[in-house]
Amino acid sequence: MRKSCALTGHRSLPETFDANAVYDRLEELIKDGCDTFFCGMAQGFDLLALECLADLKKKYPVFIEACIPFEGQERNYSEEEKQKYNRLLDWCDRKTVLYETYCRGCFLARDRYMADCADVVLAYCVKETGGTAYTVRYAEKKQIPVIRL
Repeated sequence: MRKSCALTGHRSLPETFDANAVYDRLEELIKDGCDTFFCGMAQGFDLLALECLADLKKKYPVFIEACIPFEGQERNYSEEEKQKYNRLLDWCDRKTVLYETYCRGCFLARDRYMADCADVVLAYCVKETGGTAYTVRYAEKKQIPVIRL
């Protein structure tokens, strides 16, 4: 049976943020039977976690779905972040785009989609507001386990 995990976290990460802890936690999840991951493709935590998964994919047969809220999500990213986004998108096995263009609520729709598809949510959430906090509350309300980093 497949076990799946949605990834959610803040766009801005502190300088002290430990990327190795994300890698290690993802590897633990894989070893515990998690083989499918949903990534929201936002800057910060999402792309960092996806970088870890791309590396882990060299060792483990994992399936990664890019959950893109709207076509052109990366349009306003810096040139460096756009390159990272597109490079990491190539590691994804499926690309799901929820809306053709940006619309109000598209990010929250993406967050609900990922949580609804997942057996567990891996979250870096240190604030009570914003999309990450929304996703964590949504998952908890639906009784989906949330692992906090």
